Amino acid sequence: MASSEAPSMSADKRELRILLENGEYWLSNKGDLAILDITIRRIAQRWPSARIGVLTSRPSLLRAFEPDAEPVNYLPGGEWSKWNRLGRVPGFFGPTVAGPVLRVSVAAMTRIERLVRTAAAPVRAVKPSASESSTAKNPARVALSRDGGRLPNAVADASLVIAIGGGYLADVDKFQTMRTLDLLEYAVTHRIPAVMLGQGIGPIHDPDLIERAAAVLPKVDFIAVREDRRGPDLLRSLGVRSEHIVVTGDDAVELAYSTRRQELGTDIGVCLRVADYAPVGASVQDTVGRIVRGVAAETGAMLVPLIVSEHDSEDRRSTLPLLTGFPAVARPLGRFARARAVAREVGRCRIVVTGAYHVAVFALSQGIPVVALSTSSYYDDKFGGLGSMFGSGIDVVRLDREDVDDLLTRAMRNAWDTAHEARSVLLARAVEQIDASRLAFARAAELVERDATAPRETNHRRIEPPTFPK
Repeated sequence: MASSEAPSMSADKRELRILLENGEYWLSNKGDLAILDITIRRIAQRWPSARIGVLTSRPSLLRAFEPDAEPVNYLPGGEWSKWNRLGRVPGFFGPTVAGPVLRVSVAAMTRIERLVRTAAAPVRAVKPSASESSTAKNPARVALSRDGGRLPNAVADASLVIAIGGGYLADVDKFQTMRTLDLLEYAVTHRIPAVMLGQGIGPIHDPDLIERAAAVLPKVDFIAVREDRRGPDLLRSLGVRSEHIVVTGDDAVELAYSTRRQELGTDIGVCLRVADYAPVGASVQDTVGRIVRGVAAETGAMLVPLIVSEHDSEDRRSTLPLLTGFPAVARPLGRFARARAVAREVGRCRIVVTGAYHVAVFALSQGIPVVALSTSSYYDDKFGGLGSMFGSGIDVVRLDREDVDDLLTRAMRNAWDTAHEARSVLLARAVEQIDASRLAFARAAELVERDATAPRETNHRRIEPPTFPK
């Protein structure tokens, strides 16, 4: 079992405010929610009285998933939330109950807001908004971003800014990459400790992104990356010093490992991702479905749909049709299931076939081999990096190959036949990554704790990070 961290109280001498940039403000991806869950638990364990702010566009849904966190809007004037009893209600019921209600109410409110904005447009052209008036009275409260937008006020009061793991620092999500870099730039410029944990970096070829990343990332206290094949070299090419780069693995590994079963499962898990950054044609989708059903029939396995991304229901729309007509299919989890529930569904499987990165993380972390489906360099890098961290247990199949039928069939059969012997190696690699991830968090915590013992006027000075343990 991975070693645990001893909580430190040295930073409790003043109120700590930890601001988390999670990269997915709609809270619709179970992989990102897994990372958020682990990070919040670590913060609460180390600093029980700390305030934990999470940038989000769904404040009530955040409360439902993470009652200990405070929603912060990435908007002009976005502040730390004020305590109120009504805001605690979603956390009491949890996401599976509160989520559907919130979804209906958000849709209704969105329609109302659109009507109000349309009606108020002529007035706003003359009269500033409340947040604009507040900024005019105290312009120092809001930091201008590179593109003339505005960062949330909450960053100015943060004791530590953490950009938690995700695959958003890449060409495929330029808007979010720029937004994250703006936030980090404000922090380092104002001597607020800033770190990045469990990050998937790249591919980045866009000249604007390269220029912006090279201007900001070398100033961050340190960057922990989730793989060792691409990220470290890319960061060094952007000017980040080697001593400020550490390889940890994905922070979601810990959540998945904690849900593992004592024995290997008997089912076949399936998730197909089809999106702009992961294109899969209709005929190829049909091929994947036919082969998955065929191997399941050979082995007598039940098929388990594994839904990670609920953005536009993309994983549901791509995955569930593959299983249609097969006699033994598990019921898919609901839209607002917790990340741990998805990880437990993965745990019932002997092998997993997936085009979604975090389904693969959930599987490998529980000692379950993966057949990974890719049609892009973005996913080649993601799955390749994951394979490097675990050393074995993942076979990447390109769906744009002419011989995909044979490749996928052989990969599934091989994964099924070798599942038992792969299990112990994969679990051992998971423990190594958990330990490295916890050490990276401890390193971030030390920045704050050293800061907290400094004289008040130097609380936000820049600190040279300590040497990271080997």
